[in-house]
Amino acid sequence: MIAELGHFALVLAFGVALLQAVLPIWGAARGDRRLMALADPAAMVQFLLIAAAFAALTHAFVTSDFSLSLVVGNSHTDKPLIYKIAGVWGNHEGSLLLWVLALSGFGASAVWFGGNLPVTLKARVLGVQGMIGVAFLAFLLFTSNPFLRLAQPPMNGRDLNPLLQDPGLAFHPPFLYLGYVGLSMSFSFAVAALIEGRIDAAWARWVRPWTLAAWIFLTIGITLGSWWAYYELGWGGFWFWDPVENASFMPWLISAALLHSAIVVEKRESLRAWTILLAILAFGFSLIGTFLVRSGVITSVHAFANDPERGVFILLILGFFMGGALMLFALRAGALEARGAFAMLSRESALVANNLLLAVAAFVVFIGTIWPLVAELLWGRVLSVGAPFFDAAFTPFMVGLALILPVGAMLPWKRADLRATVRRLLPALLLALALGALAYAVQSGRSALGPVGLALGAWLVAGTLTDLALRCGRGSLGERLSRLSRLPRADWGKATAHAGLGITIFAVAAMMAWATEDIRVLRPGESFALGPYEITLREVHKESGPNYETSLAEMAVTKAGAAVTTLYPEKRFYPVAQMPTTEAAIDYGLFRDLYLVIGDPQEGGGYAVRSYIKPFANWLWGGALMMALGGMLSLSDRRYRVAAGARRAAPQPAE
Repeated sequence: MIAELGHFALVLAFGVALLQAVLPIWGAARGDRRLMALADPAAMVQFLLIAAAFAALTHAFVTSDFSLSLVVGNSHTDKPLIYKIAGVWGNHEGSLLLWVLALSGFGASAVWFGGNLPVTLKARVLGVQGMIGVAFLAFLLFTSNPFLRLAQPPMNGRDLNPLLQDPGLAFHPPFLYLGYVGLSMSFSFAVAALIEGRIDAAWARWVRPWTLAAWIFLTIGITLGSWWAYYELGWGGFWFWDPVENASFMPWLISAALLHSAIVVEKRESLRAWTILLAILAFGFSLIGTFLVRSGVITSVHAFANDPERGVFILLILGFFMGGALMLFALRAGALEARGAFAMLSRESALVANNLLLAVAAFVVFIGTIWPLVAELLWGRVLSVGAPFFDAAFTPFMVGLALILPVGAMLPWKRADLRATVRRLLPALLLALALGALAYAVQSGRSALGPVGLALGAWLVAGTLTDLALRCGRGSLGERLSRLSRLPRADWGKATAHAGLGITIFAVAAMMAWATEDIRVLRPGESFALGPYEITLREVHKESGPNYETSLAEMAVTKAGAAVTTLYPEKRFYPVAQMPTTEAAIDYGLFRDLYLVIGDPQEGGGYAVRSYIKPFANWLWGGALMMALGGMLSLSDRRYRVAAGARRAAPQPAE
């Protein structure tokens, strides 16, 4: 009965979304406030109905209702409760329901936080959100219904993919979907502004908080996914240039460019056409990611391999929204001419360079991701584009971005003196070069990647600190600290995010250049050296988990004869799914991770053992979360809230 109520709630939500998509936009075109006023309750009701449907599906998973086909295919009575709940979105249908829940949640948030938006703009924004809701609710109901019943329910389910039975599934997809779907708000604001023919500083201030929120969620989601792959898959890597990883990375790059270009629109009313285009493309890349994950055209740990008909449906959605938005963009091109002029050397120019580097980097990732599909479709050739291509093609753009970022952040608006700015940054530059030279001198027989990464990271962090120090002005220490404490939160957010990027760049380079790896066969009682450590395999014994059997290894780690830690890597086997998994054991440290993996027993005796020393691994996650924290600090600045920005808008005439 509860499942039927959930299904009925989805059908009602589809009807409400249709009303939200049509009536407010029609009312805005006619100037009818009564029709425009329907947008708010429609968005709220749609969110509540989809939340009820999601709750009904969660109830079915928690109670192991095996009369539902989705529960049978993705759950089991022996599965721990946390994985029963996470299993709701560990499949195509349930994750799509989470997708539309997030979509309706952003629409409801526009009602809650957009009280001071112009009435017509708000009606059009919610109308476009309603159109997107109609498309995805139709996709859900007609091709991916999560509430399908079985005529003869089995006694038990087939269990969830063992690779997904991890706490990472409980946190990584929700954050990622909030980022994906959050970019729909930027898209809706862009389309609404194109319909109205009004793109100005106020619009840029309205769109920035929504873009920033989506970028924060994407940052957290990508970081959690990277960490999950690092400790769960047993490969010892943090990024594999998997097509689905790329699908989340492309909108992250475009939304970062959008955040910076919106600043130029707000300050100088320049780059209006480019900013609108980025808002359209950001959501477009989110839809492309949805297609890659759900169409079955790629094979990935992350993908929901389904029939191609679903992929065709998503392509139709992509074509309708992207085609319609780009057509509207072309029709309004005359109204998007730039107003503010700026010199070649200015903060505006630095932000343009920032945008170009981020956009081209996203395009490189896009080409590398879809090229195997294009080659197979057009020429029948099976190609593989892997890490060597992406590392070689993508890295130069990030190096360029890191080089210009500290300089661009300190350049004045409209016209700048580059020599004066570089002179102020000279201590930071010398420190970065000195650290890079020191790292190159200390290391032996390794590539220059590590020293270059250290120099770039130090340049970003030191440049950010220099910017903050100069903002303090002159005077006593107390006066300077007082001025620093009064800086707007947006300035603190910018500094935190830029410093986090520097730390992340350094950590990526360090992990790739300075890691130590060893692969060997080891018998119980044998030892081997790994860098300064000695690893001893004491024993391997069998144990039973809630829904799996495991071979648990006990491995002692010593350094110069002193005990460091004991690690317990596992090799699990899930009988229901008939699938093994590898559970790495990691000793986390501030400057290094010690990473041990136990493999299968070998014919001649012993076990395959992989071991790594990963330098500065936790700095990568910490730097990425610093970027997200910087975004949160900026989002908390009252100047960048929708209500604060909306006060600039002209009052609406009374009827």
